[in-house]
Amino acid sequence: MGSGRESPDLGKHLLGPHVVGQRVVVRRVLPGKMGPSGGPAMTDILGVCVSWSETDCVIQPESGPEVAIPLSLIVSGKPVPPRPSVRQRVSAGAAEAHVLSLWPHIERESLGGWTLRSDPAPVGRLRRRANSCLAMGEAGLPFADAEARIREFYADRQRDTLAQVEADSSVEGQFLEAGWRPLGDGDAHFQLTSLARVRRALPVVSQPTFSGPVELEAGVDALAFVPDRASGRAALDGDWLGLHELHVAPDHRRQGLAIAIVDRLLEWGAEQGATTAWLHVETDNAPALALYESLGFVTHHTCRYLTA
Repeated sequence: MGSGRESPDLGKHLLGPHVVGQRVVVRRVLPGKMGPSGGPAMTDILGVCVSWSETDCVIQPESGPEVAIPLSLIVSGKPVPPRPSVRQRVSAGAAEAHVLSLWPHIERESLGGWTLRSDPAPVGRLRRRANSCLAMGEAGLPFADAEARIREFYADRQRDTLAQVEADSSVEGQFLEAGWRPLGDGDAHFQLTSLARVRRALPVVSQPTFSGPVELEAGVDALAFVPDRASGRAALDGDWLGLHELHVAPDHRRQGLAIAIVDRLLEWGAEQGATTAWLHVETDNAPALALYESLGFVTHHTCRYLTA
């Protein structure tokens, strides 16, 4: 007749020598200690498995010293996905806030947790990112009040009433319910990567047909260019480096110019202390997506513009 106490099923797990180098979670028995139900006490440990022998495994937690666990005390365990990088854990709204560094002169007004943006003196085409309400995350006020202020703000400036939202988010759903509609074009991925990672990748994916100098004009931001062939810009916000306006003349494409421009801008960013590189790329721009993927950029979120 059983005692009703908890009896761990030792040895039933998905671990073994194959998980060395992987992030795992392990549940183990604590010898000599009693759990709340009267059975043996158990605890979990999360970290990277650094070794596996016939008698024990060694786990390196995310902080603190390594922990050696006798195999005889393992109750359960399994590999788990790598922890997202710090830069991937920021919200879409916080990531998009770095866009303001591209155009520091634009007018902006807080709308709870959202930001109204307008360029008072646009040069060339009117940029949506600089002339729309950044509506990601919680506004912090009733939606009807926020929407009314968005309409008023852009009407006062004789601008189209636009909102930039995270695609397929609950915020987008609120706008759609209020009668707003997607513009139908301009959906873009916000992509980012470690500056060190993309600089390591550049020599591997570089096309060596272009080997000339890339000129740089730098101040608050930077312009890298090969006269009459290619150019690109970068702006620093804290340790985040935003790349934008990358352009290669049609007659000079597929020569490695885009890589050369990006390399020069990243070099400048690294000198300024940047650790994260980011950019926007439209979702239907297959060549650019392939280029940035080869450099280690990954999609953080996708942006969509809605119009009233």
